[in-house]
Amino acid sequence: MSDQLTAGVVGGSGFTGGELLRLLDGHPNFDIEQATSRSYERKTVGHVHPNLRHLDLRFTSPEDLESVDVLFTATPHGVSMEHIDAFQDAADTVVDLSADFRLSEAAQYDEWYDGHVCPEYLEQSEYALPELNRENLPGADLIAAGGCNATATILGLKPLFDAGILSGDEQVVVDVKVGSSEGGAGASKASSHAERSGIVRPYAPTGHRHEAEIEEYLGLSVSFTVHAVDMVRGAAATCHVFPDGPVSKGDMWKAFRGSYGDEPFMRTVAGGGGVYRYPEPKSVAGTNFGEVGFEIDPGNRRLVVFSAIDNMMKGSAGQAVHAANIALGLDETAGLDFTGFHPVGSP
Repeated sequence: MSDQLTAGVVGGSGFTGGELLRLLDGHPNFDIEQATSRSYERKTVGHVHPNLRHLDLRFTSPEDLESVDVLFTATPHGVSMEHIDAFQDAADTVVDLSADFRLSEAAQYDEWYDGHVCPEYLEQSEYALPELNRENLPGADLIAAGGCNATATILGLKPLFDAGILSGDEQVVVDVKVGSSEGGAGASKASSHAERSGIVRPYAPTGHRHEAEIEEYLGLSVSFTVHAVDMVRGAAATCHVFPDGPVSKGDMWKAFRGSYGDEPFMRTVAGGGGVYRYPEPKSVAGTNFGEVGFEIDPGNRRLVVFSAIDNMMKGSAGQAVHAANIALGLDETAGLDFTGFHPVGSP
């Protein structure tokens, strides 16, 4: 395969679509051929995304897809499943950032979403998160990026399963706090600045759809709650784990180093010195890094596991590009090996 590939973005005017365009613009192996938007057809990309004003690119209709090597689809839930045939006709590799192909069985979509119109595609889709599914990504032609809340939770808990600390039968309570960009670029009463500013708002106390991904890929049923908080970027998961037996700090360090010691985008931050002693979205904002950490509460026989990601990067666009790099045989860190800022304001 050639080292230089063409790429397109469907839904390029949304927050995640803009993040994809930003990453592809700086990627050494991708040339952006097309970005689509129904609302902004014929407008320049910079008209919507001011950080991309330098791009000589205008939005086109999603009905007129150009042929590309890889097509990233940043569409609302339900759109990609309706148009997957057209997407696959346009590109050898499709990376979908919606929820349409994240789960493996139609019954899961009946339970957690509104059903599925093309369940025959679910079996061929590969989950994008490389730390979980790297071995199945090379050569994949349909890749599904994970949900940001599920990604943060899975990254935090996976080392405990890898090390045998958890088996899947234990009680685990997960509290996730997310920034406003998770809601997308569409306006609503709840997302207006006057209503959103200063909040810590439980918006999914129970029954969040991302529970389905956690259950499928970890084999664990969790008690899961999500809060909307006053930040733009970021997802932070705090997992309260009650293992069957005693677990030492050495066991935990061994587990996290064993799972992520060789991962290019994972960092373990667990109670060191300084201000940032545990994972925090502010320290990974704008990057594809994920931070994980832990603390032990022996008096309550509890482990507290922390994880933090940028929801639009590690939780969406960055994860998608990372997976595409692996699927296409590129350097897996290509276009993603940059650090964040410090100090920085609200993520």
